[in-house]
Amino acid sequence: MAAQFQTTPLSDALVILGAAGIVIPAFARVRVSPVIGFILVGILAGPKGLGSLVADQPWLGYLTISNPHAIEPFAEFGLILLLFSIGLELSFRRLWGMRRLVFGLGAGELILSALLIGGALYLFGHSSGGAAALGLALALSSTALVLPMVGTTGPIGRPAFAMLLFEDLAIVPIIFFLGALAPQASDAGWAGLVRTIVLGALLIGAMLVLGRVLLPRLFGQAARTKSPELFLSISLLVVIASSLASTAVGLSPIVGAIVAGILIAETDYSSEVEVITAPFRGLALGVFLITVGMSLDVRAIAAAWEKLLLALVAVVLVKAAVTGALLRFSGSRKSVAAETGLLMASPSETTLIVLATASAAGLIAADTAAFWTIVTALGLTITPLLARIGRDAARRVDVHVDPESEAVTSDLKEPRVVIIGYGRVGRLVADMLTRHGRTFVAVDSNIDNVAKARRRGVPVVFGDVARPEMMDRLNLGHAAALILTMDDPVLTVRLTKKVRAWCPGLTIVARARDAGHAAELYRAGATDAVPETLEASLQLSEAVLVELGIAMGPVIASIHEKRAELRQDIMNRGELQQEPPLGRRRLRDALKPN
Repeated sequence: MAAQFQTTPLSDALVILGAAGIVIPAFARVRVSPVIGFILVGILAGPKGLGSLVADQPWLGYLTISNPHAIEPFAEFGLILLLFSIGLELSFRRLWGMRRLVFGLGAGELILSALLIGGALYLFGHSSGGAAALGLALALSSTALVLPMVGTTGPIGRPAFAMLLFEDLAIVPIIFFLGALAPQASDAGWAGLVRTIVLGALLIGAMLVLGRVLLPRLFGQAARTKSPELFLSISLLVVIASSLASTAVGLSPIVGAIVAGILIAETDYSSEVEVITAPFRGLALGVFLITVGMSLDVRAIAAAWEKLLLALVAVVLVKAAVTGALLRFSGSRKSVAAETGLLMASPSETTLIVLATASAAGLIAADTAAFWTIVTALGLTITPLLARIGRDAARRVDVHVDPESEAVTSDLKEPRVVIIGYGRVGRLVADMLTRHGRTFVAVDSNIDNVAKARRRGVPVVFGDVARPEMMDRLNLGHAAALILTMDDPVLTVRLTKKVRAWCPGLTIVARARDAGHAAELYRAGATDAVPETLEASLQLSEAVLVELGIAMGPVIASIHEKRAELRQDIMNRGELQQEPPLGRRRLRDALKPN
C-alpha cells in the first residue's frame, strides 16, 4: 500500500510560488498571457488533475494543491486588492464625470445582455427564474482580467471600466433579486434589499467623512517614520477594514475596496500605496486564477465539449454584439466598438458567485450550475485570446490609417523626435520642429485627429500608448527625443518611468499640469517638465511688463531667468522627495509664493 501523503500549507505555497517564479516567466518569454499560465497550473496541480494521483504517488503531493478551499481566501483577497488599485486611479471628480457612462452604457450593456441570454435560455426550456439567473450571471464580464489589460483610461479602457464598475455595483442587488425569485422566498427578500441599500448608503457616507479626516493623518504618521513595513501594514489595514465593513452591512467587499481606494487617491500618498501593494496584488490575483483552473475537469470537458463550445460561443457572440452596438450608438469609433465588444465578451469571476447563489436558491439545478461553471472558467481562460482578436479586428476596421502608420513606425532607424499626443500642444510642438528642420513622428488615439493630420502629410500614428506593444513599435532606442503632451497626468508619469528604464540616455520632455506634477515627472526620470500654470504666469508677466513700457530685451531676459529659477527649484524639490513616501501636496505648498 502506498504511503499516505500528509498535506501541509507549505506544499501548496510551493506550487503557487513555483508558478509565479518559473511557469509564468516561461509563458511571458513565448509571448503567451500569464493568465493562461496560471489557469493551466490550476488544471494540472488541482485535485482534478495530478492531485487525483496523490493517493497512488505520494510524491506528487509536493507538486499539487492538496486543499483547494484553503487558498480561496487568498484568491478573494487578490480580487479585493485589484479593485482597491482601481479605486486608487479614480477621484470623485472623475467618477462624477463618468456617471453617464457608468449608469447609461454600463446599465444598458448588463440589462440588454441579460435579457437576450436569459430569453434564449427560456426558449430552450429553462424556467423563468432560472433563465433570469443565468442571464444575469453570464452577462457579467471579468474585472480581474479586463482592466489589467487596458487600464481605466484611453478609448478602450474608459468605456470598459464604466461597464465593469456598474456590474460590480450591481452584484449585491442581483443576489438579493435572485433570493426574492427563489421558490421558497417571501417578501423578506425585498425587505433585505432595502435594508442593505440603506445601511450601505450610511456606511459609504461614514467612510467618506472619516476617510477625509483620518487617512491623511494616518498615512502622514507612517510617512514620518520612513518605515516601508508600517506604510504597507496601514495600507492593508485600510483595505481589509473597509471590505469587512461593507460585508457586515450586506454589501460586496469589492464596494468597500473601491471606496477605500478612492479615498486614498484623494490624499498625497496614493502613488506610494499603489507601488507598495503591487506585489501582493499580482501574486494574490495569480492565486485566484489558479483556483479557476482547479475548477476545470478535463475529463468532463472532453465528455461534453460540443455543448460547452456551443454555449461559450453563443455567450461570447451575444455579449460582443450588444457591447459593440451600444458603443457605436453612443458615438464610439468602429475599431473601439469591435475591440471593446470582444474584450468584454467572456463571463466573469463574479459569474461563479451568482451561479452559486442561483443554485442555493433553487432557481437552477446543481448539474446546470456545474455546466455553466465550466463554461465560465473556459471563458476566463480565453479572455486574453479575445483581447488579441479584438486588437486585430480594430486594426482591420481602421485599415485606411494603419498601413500608413505601420510605414511611419517601421522607419525609425534615423533619429526622430517622438511626440505622444497630437492635440493642440502636440500640433504646436510639431510645427516648431518642422520650422527648424527636425523630423518627427506623432502618436494619437483620436482617429479623427490622425486622419486629418495624415491628409495634410503629417506623420501621425494611430495607437494607444498605454499598451506596451504600441511603445515597442515606436523603437525609442533610435529616437532623438520623446515629448509627452497628453492631458493625462497619471499616464504621463507611468510612461516616463517605463521609458526611462528602457532608454536611460533618451531626452524626455513632458507636459505638466502644475509644479507638483512637474516634480513628480522629474522623479520619474523626465529630462525636463513644463508646468502649464507657471508658463501661463510667465507669459502674463511678459505681456504686462511690455505694456508698462519696459524694453523688450530686459523683459525677455528676466523671464528666462525666472523660468530657470523655478525649474531648478522644482527639480531640487523633486530630488528631495526621492525617499518615499512624501506627499505631492506638501511640494505644491512649498512652491507657493509667500
